Amino acid sequence: MADQINTLEELSAVAGVETVAEEVVAHEPVRDELGRSYATGKRKDAVARVWIKPGSGKVTVNGKDQDVYFARPVLQLILRQPMQVAGVEGEFDVVATVKGGGLTGQAGAVKHGISKALQLYDPSLRGALKAAGFLTRDSRVVERKKYGKAKARKSFQFSKR
Repeated sequence: MADQINTLEELSAVAGVETVAEEVVAHEPVRDELGRSYATGKRKDAVARVWIKPGSGKVTVNGKDQDVYFARPVLQLILRQPMQVAGVEGEFDVVATVKGGGLTGQAGAVKHGISKALQLYDPSLRGALKAAGFLTRDSRVVERKKYGKAKARKSFQFSKR
């Protein structure tokens, strides 16, 4: 037991490998030449392409203001959640194009896209967004209809005779 290796340096010397000091790598912001960050958000069948840039807090969805496109207050609340959690409400302009699904799915897709784009624009916001669960794609989708069934799981009415 006298020739026991005690430290990482001794191990690397015996193995003939140079040691490399591990450093904590801070993620770099991802922005294009116009100073925007882009992300894709998804929810159910809806897919949203989202660009954010510093501005006055204006949100545009498919060329319309958010109040016009998402008329229900609940859907507008969903869009504001990532900005509120990150503490940057009113600091970014959002431009989104969304396709597929219904309005609720589209609102969820834009929310997911805004969250991912905020995290790319400023990596320090990742902790708050991840803790709130906004960076995780909600994978629940409509179950397919099976043959021999009225819907996905509902059976036809049973008749004993």
